[in-house]
Amino acid sequence: MSGTLGALDGRIAAAPISWGICEVPGWGEMMPSERVLGEMRELGLPATELGAPGFLPEAEPELSELLGRYGLAMIGGFVPLVLHDPAQRADALARATAVAKLFQAAGGTRFVTALVQDYDWSTPVPPTADDMKIVGEGLREVDAICAAHGLVQVLHPHVGTIVETAADVALALEHTDVAWCLDTGHLQIGGVDPVAFAKEYGHRVGHVHLKDVDVATADRVVSGELTLLQGVQAGMFRALGTGDVAIDDAVVALEESGYQGWYVLEQDIALTTGLPAEGTGPIDDVRACLDYLRTTVVPRLP
Repeated sequence: MSGTLGALDGRIAAAPISWGICEVPGWGEMMPSERVLGEMRELGLPATELGAPGFLPEAEPELSELLGRYGLAMIGGFVPLVLHDPAQRADALARATAVAKLFQAAGGTRFVTALVQDYDWSTPVPPTADDMKIVGEGLREVDAICAAHGLVQVLHPHVGTIVETAADVALALEHTDVAWCLDTGHLQIGGVDPVAFAKEYGHRVGHVHLKDVDVATADRVVSGELTLLQGVQAGMFRALGTGDVAIDDAVVALEESGYQGWYVLEQDIALTTGLPAEGTGPIDDVRACLDYLRTTVVPRLP
């Protein structure tokens, strides 16, 4: 793939969620790590996020040895934390420290925090300004842990967390100073234009997740008609360029703002009817995303 992605060459990475590997409990069947890593390598992707517990080894040197066999670097990954409840702060910081140690040992650079209501992913209670100030204090403590381990923490807006809606995002921007993971799909679902976010807050973006969304299906999730899992099963997330998000405009805005980090391909799927045949399934969607970047996005970049 070298040379085919222009300014994005070497900056497009994989996420196990594109193969159905998800941290949300009860999500679906988990594909074998060897198959997923092999397909990432086949597509020419240079790096991956960690994925859900149980997908990759959670100790060194086993993690680096496995990734090394497939020529993949470790970026870091998605870390659910409870930071709005001071009584759970010590536990959250202990969890953060353990994950930060693993990411550091494996060569990771990004600690992607999701602010969950609890570790069972219960329906979030919309935060108040006071709640978000407490969260901001916790995020600063996690920032310190990350800095001590050579990592950058980024806050991930996400359906089913306490930074879910446009109102939540506005509170988090006001009452925290953490860097952000700009997730084009989850911002769109929550009612935030990812292109406008990139233009206004590009200076706070430390990591990017690229996903496209079918807004009609997303609206059914937001209204409560469908759960997040049901929405995913109904095709809420689409290959880049086939949904309603202006992915190309978002990437152009980020590049013009000076962003130089990773773009992680995340087309959330759930494997609930068995594994697809070898050489089919998720790999086709990720390949389509790469084709979209090469043909539609790269020609527009400065």
